[in-house]
Amino acid sequence: MTSLSVEMLAADAVEPITSAGNAQLGIAVLAGIAVIVLLITKLKMHAFLALTIGSLALGSFAGANPAKTIASFTAGLGSTVAGVGVLIALGAILGKLLADSGGADQIVDTILAKASGRAMPWAMVLIASIIGLPLFFEVGIVLMIPVVLLVAKRGNYSLMRIGIPALAGLSVMHGLIPPHPGPLVAIDALGANLGVTLALGVLVAIPTVIIAGPVFSRYAARWVDIQAPEKMIPQRPSEDLDRRPSFGATLATILLPVVLMLVKALVDIVVDDPENHVQRVTDVIGSPLIALLAAVIVGMFTLGRAAGFTKGRLAGTVEKSLAPIAGILLIVGAGGGFKQTLIDAGVGQMILEFSENWSIPALLLGWLIAVAIRLATGSATVATISAAGLVAPLAADMSTSHAALLVLAVGAGSLFFSHVNDAGFWLVKEYFGMDVPQTIKTWSVMETIISVVSLGFILLLSLVL
Repeated sequence: MTSLSVEMLAADAVEPITSAGNAQLGIAVLAGIAVIVLLITKLKMHAFLALTIGSLALGSFAGANPAKTIASFTAGLGSTVAGVGVLIALGAILGKLLADSGGADQIVDTILAKASGRAMPWAMVLIASIIGLPLFFEVGIVLMIPVVLLVAKRGNYSLMRIGIPALAGLSVMHGLIPPHPGPLVAIDALGANLGVTLALGVLVAIPTVIIAGPVFSRYAARWVDIQAPEKMIPQRPSEDLDRRPSFGATLATILLPVVLMLVKALVDIVVDDPENHVQRVTDVIGSPLIALLAAVIVGMFTLGRAAGFTKGRLAGTVEKSLAPIAGILLIVGAGGGFKQTLIDAGVGQMILEFSENWSIPALLLGWLIAVAIRLATGSATVATISAAGLVAPLAADMSTSHAALLVLAVGAGSLFFSHVNDAGFWLVKEYFGMDVPQTIKTWSVMETIISVVSLGFILLLSLVL
């Protein structure tokens, strides 16, 4: 789950780095993934090194030119860090400002006072769904992480009981609801109506997020009973503050990027004219980079200065926020490198060739193709783009509602079982302090539940509409 610029680059990968046949390429994919998992789980190798070695092993097994494999991996790493790295860094700065100023404490104290016990997972899924509506997944997660970790720590909750509902809310929005890039591309490719797709997407998203979030979190908390990792928890300020930001100012700062990106999405839908001055302005201020940067700059005043920080203290807060995320950036980048190696090897094309002869209903076909490409490449948006392009001819004779349901089926398939070739897998693993098996049992299973449950509701709607 990376930003649109990264995904479009992946989708537009030119010629394959190998001319291997489908059988050899399939074996190479399995071997590359097996190498990564074994290095991390058995040899306890750092994930960055394991992903790098796994990418080279994939290229070797596929018979690719080593120079091309290296170029593909480094291009994927670079594009992922370019698209996601700056957002993670800005999120870390904002999180540190929230923590040091006492703003995070203010938010958490208010949440704990209003919702407790059984209500807390429901509160988290609601907050994450609202925040995740206009945001890319990685932007949403860096905004939510400080709140999730502090609520789990201070409320003495299992991290999975709080974290899974938040992740489910963000993920469902990312895969099913416009204006996220995947659904928008599928709407365009299939000629679906955006308003109808949005309405049906919300109908599918509500029960899906309940089942994959608060309900599944009960089981996830039993399977992986861990507490919030101390190194990732925003620490209280070392000295007592004379004052801390108000709840309203803190909430407004957190929601600023949400509002800016939502305004951009609405203007893009209503105006739909790239030459329009208003749209050109909102395209800039609503981009993830500018929206988060604006929140950081505003936060220096609404959080830092409101807590009585000097200029030197503000500079120190920013500096301290960046050191802990170096490892996360490298791991997420290497995950993007492995994904790009898979795509450039021609795995997506291999799946499309296999699927040409599948004789099954259109909604299920779109879902299955997206699942196969998602499993092979780790990219939700590449899976959506590829699957939507393949089933587009089937949408020509569909009703408005069924074309919208086909968009949602493709989006649901693109979320299926995130694993080691998905940069989002490593993002969740590192932020939550889990190992690979724990991440699979929680995050990967949650993604699969979202995919399968949403498909079930889509098929039910197709019988009614």
